[in-house]
Amino acid sequence: MTLSYATTDFIEGSVISAVILLNVVVGFIQDYRAEKTMQSLHSLSAPLANVLRDGQMAREKAENLVVGDIVKVSVGDIVPADLRLFDGMNLEIDEALLTGESMPALKAPSVTLTYGVAVGVGDQTNMAFSSSTVTKGRGLGVVVNTGMKTEVGLIAALLRNQGPMAKVSRFRKWYQKFKKTGKSILGLIGTPLQVKLSKFALVLFGLAILLAIIVFSANKWQINNEVLIYGICVAVAVIPESLIAVLTITMAVGTKTMARGNVIVRKLQALEAVGGVTNICSDKTGTLTQGKMIAKKAFVPGLGLITIHNATHPFDPTSGSVRHKKFAVGGTISDDLGALVDGDLVGKSAPLENFLNAIALCNLATVSKSDRSSHSSEESIDSRTWTATGEPTEISLQVLAMRFCHGKQALQSSGNWNLVAEHSFDSSIKKMSVVYEQVGYMRHHVFTKGAGEVLVPTLNLSEEQRDGIMNLIERMAGEGLRVLCVAHKILGNPALAKNRSAVENSLDFVGLVGLYDPPRVETRDAVRKCQVAGVKVHMLTGDHIRTATAIAHEVGILTPAIPSALASTIVMTAGQFDALTDVDIDALPQLPLVIARCSPTTKVRMVEALHRRGAFCVMTGDGVNDSPALKRADVGIAMGMNGSDVAKDASDLVLTDDNFASIIRAVEEGRRLFDNIQKFLMHLLISNISQVVLLLIGLAFRDERGLSVFPLSPLEILWVNMITSSFLALGLGLEEAQSDIMLRPPHDLRAGVFTWEVIIDKMVYGVTMGALCLAAFLIVVYGVGNGALGSQCNERFWEPCYTVYRARATVFAVLSFLLLLTAWEVKHFSRSLFNLDPTKHKGPFAVFHAVWYNRFLFWAVIAGFVITFPVIYIPVFNTTVFHHTSITWEWSIVGGCCLVYLAVVESWKAIKRRMEWGSGKNWALTDGEDVESRIWDSFMADSTREGTLIGTSAVTTRTNTLVEEEGGIMEKE
Repeated sequence: MTLSYATTDFIEGSVISAVILLNVVVGFIQDYRAEKTMQSLHSLSAPLANVLRDGQMAREKAENLVVGDIVKVSVGDIVPADLRLFDGMNLEIDEALLTGESMPALKAPSVTLTYGVAVGVGDQTNMAFSSSTVTKGRGLGVVVNTGMKTEVGLIAALLRNQGPMAKVSRFRKWYQKFKKTGKSILGLIGTPLQVKLSKFALVLFGLAILLAIIVFSANKWQINNEVLIYGICVAVAVIPESLIAVLTITMAVGTKTMARGNVIVRKLQALEAVGGVTNICSDKTGTLTQGKMIAKKAFVPGLGLITIHNATHPFDPTSGSVRHKKFAVGGTISDDLGALVDGDLVGKSAPLENFLNAIALCNLATVSKSDRSSHSSEESIDSRTWTATGEPTEISLQVLAMRFCHGKQALQSSGNWNLVAEHSFDSSIKKMSVVYEQVGYMRHHVFTKGAGEVLVPTLNLSEEQRDGIMNLIERMAGEGLRVLCVAHKILGNPALAKNRSAVENSLDFVGLVGLYDPPRVETRDAVRKCQVAGVKVHMLTGDHIRTATAIAHEVGILTPAIPSALASTIVMTAGQFDALTDVDIDALPQLPLVIARCSPTTKVRMVEALHRRGAFCVMTGDGVNDSPALKRADVGIAMGMNGSDVAKDASDLVLTDDNFASIIRAVEEGRRLFDNIQKFLMHLLISNISQVVLLLIGLAFRDERGLSVFPLSPLEILWVNMITSSFLALGLGLEEAQSDIMLRPPHDLRAGVFTWEVIIDKMVYGVTMGALCLAAFLIVVYGVGNGALGSQCNERFWEPCYTVYRARATVFAVLSFLLLLTAWEVKHFSRSLFNLDPTKHKGPFAVFHAVWYNRFLFWAVIAGFVITFPVIYIPVFNTTVFHHTSITWEWSIVGGCCLVYLAVVESWKAIKRRMEWGSGKNWALTDGEDVESRIWDSFMADSTREGTLIGTSAVTTRTNTLVEEEGGIMEKE
């Protein structure tokens, strides 16, 4: 543009200015929309607060809190504002960002500090400060400061004001600002893919300078305006001007698409990476399953087996019916005693009352009934709904207690029970305990619940009784139930209530509870889709091994046929896995698909084991303890509904519905994004290669003065690169996922978008396109025009240049139309445009569907086709601005070049399909192949298939039901 103005060519300068301004405006609008989209998505993953509103606990964005709000905080929460605590239990908060203390601060809500006396932040034990993290316990507080008035806000204000701490020399500040600005301009700030493509653009810029030097050398460095402009033409031709803009827009659209699929992108690099995952390590509860637990069975010694039938609502204690069978462990089952309604047997059965006290009081969940309507009519009673807050496990226990009118709220409202101490659930020891004082009896009760294998060995039972209980736990777990053991004792010395080790020993057995969490309906299909796509799914759960195995079979993680060599390692407990050394783990033919009783350390070791095998893995998590694994995984995914703020902060993606199927949608979207980046990158580079081939060989076309004649004028090149190609590339970025996208194995993230297939294809297409443009120029100038190249044809239109101007218009039309065809041809790198999706559309009209379903690209092609004609035919505008003129019979050359190009491209694709090169490999199921074979082949990609196929019972995957037999509970396989 500057050169045009400097040489007083104001018409060309004005047109170039308009083209640049158009690209700037369009780029700004799209970038602005992309940024707004990202901001709105980030706000969805912002911390949420449990705040008391209208008498009910509700989830609100932290930014919506006001002074005076009552906020509840618990383990894993990020404190949303400065709170004055007035209630709490074992509350510890990590305040390192404010105090620098490495150890969490123990909070004392009952402490009152003297007003007016200066007390440091670290000594304010009755306060919880914004942005600190709750590491233990729970508490209630009233909001006293929000936003910039909080302690962390004051620090932010100091940083903003660049106080005395920010003493940096003026030169250093200028240098840092200059460096950052330079990196930003060059595109070296962003995601790995953005930086990689920006570096590629810089390499092309270096190549552009080299090509300009070649042009100057070919003219023996006798540089006048024409030679200078030709050199710049060649340089401009090699640079894909719209590459970064198209990439930014494509990623913004991908992020928005993921949000619609319930996946919030917190870090853009995850958007690029998730499509290349080879392994998914998923939790069970709430991700593979519905996360809405229902207590289906309970065993109470002295009473028998309690069963809940036909419960349809997990929060409603009136849903379903309760029945009971009488038996003792190792004894015989009596007749069915029928339904238990409205607390039958409670008060008559001391063991049942003790059991209900334990599950109701050793519990942090609340279950309540609220009115949706304020109308006092019979209909309003039906409109009331049950709501609950807390962990699904604890909610199900609370609902079970409320079925017998023995819930926590009822017990505490009686005034007979006062909470003395609470020892919260710890994933490392897998149990929780509370100490309650029974008012009027001067007794302190300890209630404990936890995993059977942890709790049963500590009970006051004989070895034979423990074996019987563990047997029953195994059988209940075999039904896919999560089994909890419940225990109780009277604490002899109340002073030991705060001592966890003293509280949790010598306990008396109270009962067992079997919780059922049904798999999500869509999970099995999602798992199968993953396996066919070559992505292995691992279940890492805290549940019992039998429960985990039963659910794994139900959702398809475990298949009915497993080689005998893998039977002992395909399903493992965390204890077995952790006992192996790294060398032992690496020697396993296949990493476990199910790990039960999983701890946070186990998850980290699993990630490291996958990395040592060169795998690229996703890890899901929801708790504070999952954060290390989420950080170490290639893509960490946190749960948005039930996940802690700490887990979300450590993650790359957040699932707003906690659903495993959403992970598969994210993988599919990641693959679609990767494919589309390759497509528009291919299209842009084909255009550049063809122009370079044309212009470099065009140096040989010399006029009467010995100067090179442009086969394409500078403005024609800019028009093709910035107008025609940009919108076509953007349309390719919006392509739908190909039908075989989840039938292919994951792409190699180390190779990136520049695979050998892309490199070879762009050279084949680009050289062919450049050769056809060159042929068109030669036919017009030398075939019809007898080689008349005239004089000064790069500067003005006059009679000697008539043939050259017609040749340029022909080349411009050929290049434009071939780029339009290329936009449709690169939809798939190996399938024919005329048979793009054989699973859906076949026959002679299949091509119309292939070009129509992407409407943006379709209309971009039509617009590119239509706009070519006014550029060629508008008088004066064509000769003065674009340096070409109208054409007539030359359209036959344009048509011929299009047919030859289509023939070459389709032949090349046919060769790739025949030789099974790159994407030419047939990933669809063949006639003799079934889905199970494809799944198993993907499982065994890194191991052998030696060994005899055995039944599922060899890996303890029996489905068991309790039946009445003499001698107690027997299992039916």
